[in-house]
Amino acid sequence: MQCRSTRFGSFEVSDDTIVHFPAGLLGFPESQRYVILDHDTEAPFKWLQSVDEPGLAFVILDPSMFHTDYRVSVPADILAEVNNGKEEDVALAVILTIPSDDPAHITANLRGPLVMGHKTRLGAQLVLSEEYPTRYPLFPASSSQSPIAIDSLPVAKCPA
Repeated sequence: MQCRSTRFGSFEVSDDTIVHFPAGLLGFPESQRYVILDHDTEAPFKWLQSVDEPGLAFVILDPSMFHTDYRVSVPADILAEVNNGKEEDVALAVILTIPSDDPAHITANLRGPLVMGHKTRLGAQLVLSEEYPTRYPLFPASSSQSPIAIDSLPVAKCPA
């Protein structure tokens, strides 16, 4: 299918790379289909580009890359929705905020993680308690950490 993006232009994506968020994301309930894009295969960051809205894209990252103690218990109803009730084959990602005036001060929204089923290609955004910040400072990941879990979801390459 053809995907249009204000950042990446028009490009083709296969249906097996589209992740469906039936309830959309917070603030964007009408945008339900997204594709995960690799902007740079060496960097752990990915783009979550809306297939429905060309101007809507988020930078995402597996939280284990920078916060080893971050644990999320996915509610049973969300597991049922995105992965037929199974905890295995589920990816977790957080949305990053990158200030345009100071990109070194990237923050992660730990209160609203994204849960995505590898096989079902369904996703949901959780809303966790206030103990989790929406602007957690991101620190450089050490090179000894393993590859991020969202790599195992089908991803498309960003168009050149």
